[in-house]
Amino acid sequence: MKFLIAGDWQSKLHETPMLEALEELSQTVFSFKWFHYFDRKLSNKTPFSVFVKGQRKYMLGPIIKNINDDLVREVNKLRPDVVFIYRGSHIFPQTLKKIKEENPNLMIIGYNNDDPFSPAYPKWMWRHFNSCIPLYDLVLAYRSKNIDQFLVAGARKVRLMRSWFNPKMNYPVKLNKLDQSKYESDVVFIGHYENDGRKEYLQEVVRRGWRLRLFGPGYEWNSVISGCDLLSSQLPVQLVWGEDYNKAIAGSKIALCFFSKLNSDTYTRRCFEIPASKRVLLSEYSDDLANLFVPDKEVLLFKDLHDMGKKIEYCLSNPESLTSISKAGYERVWNSGHDVKSRMKELLSWVQEHRNNLKI
Repeated sequence: MKFLIAGDWQSKLHETPMLEALEELSQTVFSFKWFHYFDRKLSNKTPFSVFVKGQRKYMLGPIIKNINDDLVREVNKLRPDVVFIYRGSHIFPQTLKKIKEENPNLMIIGYNNDDPFSPAYPKWMWRHFNSCIPLYDLVLAYRSKNIDQFLVAGARKVRLMRSWFNPKMNYPVKLNKLDQSKYESDVVFIGHYENDGRKEYLQEVVRRGWRLRLFGPGYEWNSVISGCDLLSSQLPVQLVWGEDYNKAIAGSKIALCFFSKLNSDTYTRRCFEIPASKRVLLSEYSDDLANLFVPDKEVLLFKDLHDMGKKIEYCLSNPESLTSISKAGYERVWNSGHDVKSRMKELLSWVQEHRNNLKI
């Protein structure tokens, strides 16, 4: 089959692993990238740059129209069997209608790793995506709670497609001495800042005398921890990507995970990436995660500050538990098919089901 994956493509975590996995499964895959329509080389001080950034943020204006017009042209030129739109915040309903009118047998799939129904987002942010929900042949939900919400919003069909780990980026690795000096820790947290108590959890790690490493967007973290004696040693907080991200996990004994309250998450991508790197995942508790893994055997889950400290203390005092949990978690993410290729096999089965229904 022939796929066209349309999306921002700014991150290597989303569309790119999908394309590579589908190609490994003998599919023909093309890309449509709208990130490149916004020229980031423009000076931030020019009025034109402000105009471009405004269009990107609010998803309106001539650039957005060009994206939609070009997507229609690209579909008509390539004639794919499936158009997969990843996080289609910039795509208009009339664009999907036009694509379908000119390609009636084509399947259009929509996916969003964010929660488009979250009241924490401004209403304008997901207006195009939500307007398109009834027009997709299949909507893929990132989290279980969104399934019914998509159906209420008019979705024709909804399936749950969780995020994944990418074996090309998330795998066990042994660090050399230079990397050890950069990344070794008792506990690591890699992620963004939210005002949900995660700062207090990280403070507790340091207060208890454990060696912490913190990585993430400095523009969020630096101002938050600059006046904090326990966390100021982490300044300046820096992002890690790709190989460095994997090394930061590998250098730890335990990797912390917090859920985004903005998206009402009950799991996150790191819940698969950390075990795939053969490190112990210590995540805040959810029933969802407790069903995906065996708590205390494959991962560690905490319900409060005291519980987190107790689990860290036990593991660091019993190194054999670190080995057994990391090994069991690693086996679980592979055996349960949480890798991107397994996710794409699942996607192909849904596409085939849709194609079979068209023949009936």
